[in-house]
Amino acid sequence: MTNIVLNGIVLALLGAVCWPVLRRMRVLPVVVTVLVLCVLTAVFDTLMIAADLYVFDPDKILGWYVWGAPVEDFAYAVAAAVGMPVLWVVLGRRRERKDP
Repeated sequence: MTNIVLNGIVLALLGAVCWPVLRRMRVLPVVVTVLVLCVLTAVFDTLMIAADLYVFDPDKILGWYVWGAPVEDFAYAVAAAVGMPVLWVVLGRRRERKDP
């Protein structure tokens, strides 16, 4: 299984699970967070790859790069930027129910 297929499956499942909460949230903060995390991913992944901290199997990636980072690596930034605010909202609701 290639990284893009695995990332697609994970992002689709995350989107399906998060959609009920995500659709009630403001869009702009989530989009800005996605963009900021993607820029940081491009910068730091490029530096780590240039320093040979890790390498990608060429058979598992598409071969498309943003600066020096493979496109597949940005799925983690998108998942964090979408999943964490949803988790924050859900856990906040749970705490509100427990507090009298």
